[in-house]
Amino acid sequence: MSSDYNPPDTPLEVIHDDHEIVVVNKPHGLLSVPGKGPHLADCLEARVRAAFPTALTVHRLDRDTSGVMVWALTPHAQRHIGLQFEKRRPKKTYIARVWGEISDDEGTVDQPLIVDWPNRPLQKICYETGKPAVTDWKVLKRGNGETRLRLNPQTGRSHQLRVHCLHLGHPILGDPFYASGEALNYERMMLHSEVLKLHHPDGGRMLTFKAKAPF
Repeated sequence: MSSDYNPPDTPLEVIHDDHEIVVVNKPHGLLSVPGKGPHLADCLEARVRAAFPTALTVHRLDRDTSGVMVWALTPHAQRHIGLQFEKRRPKKTYIARVWGEISDDEGTVDQPLIVDWPNRPLQKICYETGKPAVTDWKVLKRGNGETRLRLNPQTGRSHQLRVHCLHLGHPILGDPFYASGEALNYERMMLHSEVLKLHHPDGGRMLTFKAKAPF
């Protein structure tokens, strides 16, 4: 991810904003936060701060993943939401298109993950040193050699959904790290954060934010 970084030139899509938070629909191909070097400076964080100068990062999505992201607008909101993520309270729903037709209708992948150090940023399953990683999945549709899945991660490990789908034998279509052959030949990675549920930092009420998958 260096010279091949060509972030999309799309306007900021705000789903919700108030005195504590702003929720946006992240486009695929855009870093959540800046990478190392000026060529990786364009990111969602910078674009959000251009419109909301006090915005603070509380979580991330992979560059090639699109969908719902929340930003704190105050230090209080950052602490409050950060603690929710730490305690795994937010409920996240992703939509993915994966290679092949999965025979079962639903299931759970419980496979510990850790960085594949010589090949970082790739992650790998490791039973000795991996951290717990659990993903619930459900088939929404199958046909034409692929399956549409609803994914509900119980944990938030790096590349969790991508590695867990690969473990199932059905890599996410267009995944530049974990797909290969024909499964790689797509215009984008077919992974989208469609729903995020969390407690508002002012009062604690549960809110649901949605951005429909564009594929």
